[in-house]
Amino acid sequence: MSPHRTGLSGARALMAQLRRQMAETDPAPERLQSLVRLIAASMVTDVCSIYARGEDGALVLIATEGLKAEAVRQTRLRLGEGLVGLVAERLEPVSVADAPRHPRFSYRPETGEEPYRSFLGVPILRQAQCLGVLVVQNKVSKVYEEEDAEALETVAMLLAEILAADAARLVGVSLTETRPKVVRGDVVNSGLALGVAVLHDPVVPAARFFAADADAERARLRGALTRLRGWIGDVLGGGAVLQAGASRDVFESYALLAADPSWERRLQEAVDAGLSAEAAIDRVRGQHRARLGAARDPYLREKLHDLEDLENRLLRFLVEDPDASGPAPLPPGAILVARSVGPAELLDYARAGIAGVVLETGGSGGHVAIIARALDVPALVCGEGSTATIQAGDLLALEAVVGGAIPPQVLVRPNAEQRAGLEARMASANTAREAVRRNRAAPAKSKDGKLVSVELNAGLAFEVDQLQTSGAEAIGLFRTEFQFLMSAELPRLSAQQAFYRDVMERAGKLRVVFRTLDLGGDKFAAALRLPKEANPALGLRSLRLALAHPGLFRTQVRALVRAAAGRELSLLIPFVATGDEFAQARALIDREMAFSRSHGHGVPLALRVGAMIEVPSAVFALPEIARQADFLSVGTNDLVQHLFAADRDNAEVSRRYDLLHPAALRVMAQIEREAARARTPVSVCGEAAGNPAEALALLALGFRRLSVAGPRVAAVKALVRDCDIAKLRRKFLHEIDRPDGQPREILLKMLGHTA
Repeated sequence: MSPHRTGLSGARALMAQLRRQMAETDPAPERLQSLVRLIAASMVTDVCSIYARGEDGALVLIATEGLKAEAVRQTRLRLGEGLVGLVAERLEPVSVADAPRHPRFSYRPETGEEPYRSFLGVPILRQAQCLGVLVVQNKVSKVYEEEDAEALETVAMLLAEILAADAARLVGVSLTETRPKVVRGDVVNSGLALGVAVLHDPVVPAARFFAADADAERARLRGALTRLRGWIGDVLGGGAVLQAGASRDVFESYALLAADPSWERRLQEAVDAGLSAEAAIDRVRGQHRARLGAARDPYLREKLHDLEDLENRLLRFLVEDPDASGPAPLPPGAILVARSVGPAELLDYARAGIAGVVLETGGSGGHVAIIARALDVPALVCGEGSTATIQAGDLLALEAVVGGAIPPQVLVRPNAEQRAGLEARMASANTAREAVRRNRAAPAKSKDGKLVSVELNAGLAFEVDQLQTSGAEAIGLFRTEFQFLMSAELPRLSAQQAFYRDVMERAGKLRVVFRTLDLGGDKFAAALRLPKEANPALGLRSLRLALAHPGLFRTQVRALVRAAAGRELSLLIPFVATGDEFAQARALIDREMAFSRSHGHGVPLALRVGAMIEVPSAVFALPEIARQADFLSVGTNDLVQHLFAADRDNAEVSRRYDLLHPAALRVMAQIEREAARARTPVSVCGEAAGNPAEALALLALGFRRLSVAGPRVAAVKALVRDCDIAKLRRKFLHEIDRPDGQPREILLKMLGHTA
């Protein structure tokens, strides 16, 4: 090997030596010292040093070959101090040909580093957390090549596992946190949970870093890449199952990324250097996360999400089991920890038995939230970077309760006293839940005699079955788009008809309100091949999409009309913005009724067509809409989002999405007044109706029909029974009309007596 060049053969040789080194049982200090000596010799450098990051964030020299031995555990650099601190700050390699002349150079006389000019440092990363810095230096001034940095990054992956496992115990620098830590969050779905952390994208174990047979490992990687590309091709070609909420654009982006020769080259080079295929993917994934994770550009952050998802899927395709699309069996009571997760993935994890979810991104009104509520799984969103220090197997105490004595949070590594406190609260909550469950069939009649119809939101097969066990009086909202999102092809008329008929039969004599297709925005069916929009949330979606593609809409309505033959049929039109739009939709429905009659098909005994109020313009068009509609239903998810121009799935602004803000409450009050004036029945089917404080607000405003997720039905009915609505209404309406009103505080005080 030529001086100062690592190269592919040098990296492979270094990996082989490291593999032998890993088999040694030396205690950590001797082991680390052997490693720096080995790296210095393999890379032909005068110095190799390891700096570990302590609990206070300082970088401590813990092993060196070339610097003075007495500097070990004595030299400390703050984050950002010196070139070593610069590496930890940037989370990427730093190469300098003349270090003493660099403006960030920090001279430490105890190290004896005066004669060393060239510098190359790489971060030691574990799950985007910087555990330290690995450095090589030379006396001569030179520019390190990219392959030198790549070889050093590969070694740093191994060091991350050694440091996390051994350094705190044997070197005196705490790298793996053991003390309790509190991470605050926003409630996506309420509840309590205690369990071990399961990571959505776990670290590859150190024992699987190295490849015993490089040729076999290359073949494994090529096979996994082929299967990954084939899977993407199947999705785009209509032969595979789409995740709920995934769009064709996403998979076309995946196809481009999967075909990127530079991505494959990086993976191949890592395997050629001696890593296993799993470790190669983990290394490249870590590079992407470190380099793009701090980007402010939304495009770059979205690209990081795509890359991570692609790399996670590639890891799954390395598993010998050909059906590696779902998670492995989980320990009992596991809590899923992820940067983000899709609705279909969450369903997979739910089937595997999770007890809670902790996410970095998302909001209380998105599709993951809807699935979490349907499954009754406690969930928190804690913000970007919040889960970086949570390790697989950490015990987590999840407290996802709004207005409780303890704010919404996840406690990482709780102590015995904290665990006992949570277990006591869980036991109390289970007792209260069981009491509510026993009374679920009792009517929701308030203390002052007001009857409230509490109904069910559904859209998945298992949710329809909750109708019989939850105490719900009807299905107030059945979302029909999941049948389209879960298929790469448009469902045929016969399949739609059979599906809707099955839903009605499961519901028995209870009413089902079918919402017609609510596609577009963040819900794209691949088979539609819709053009990309700059702002899809305000683009061709829901009713607008139906009117632009009347064949799609009429096919669905035809299936619903035929499925409801001999029964009553209730249809709800989403995203109505004006009276004209609703009139056009109703005309298409009337045509389908006439078509079925003329062709000898059965028709419903009665047809009711409603308008969903979730666009601010519809609030001001209510007199016109209410005259034409048989009923109204308020979709708080979109209405509040558009009212405040705040994306409910964007953690940066999701707190502005607030139904209990006086502005939102006044809009809801106006809707209720207009509906009463037109004598048109009105319900609320948004997810907010299932939250205790929001449900109380809706009752106070005059709404008497609430449609909520199945697990919330019994609790909302109990809330109604414990409430004096007339008394609440007098207090509440006065509060929202005051300039300095505090409606939220009024409701939280009420909950103290009704919860």
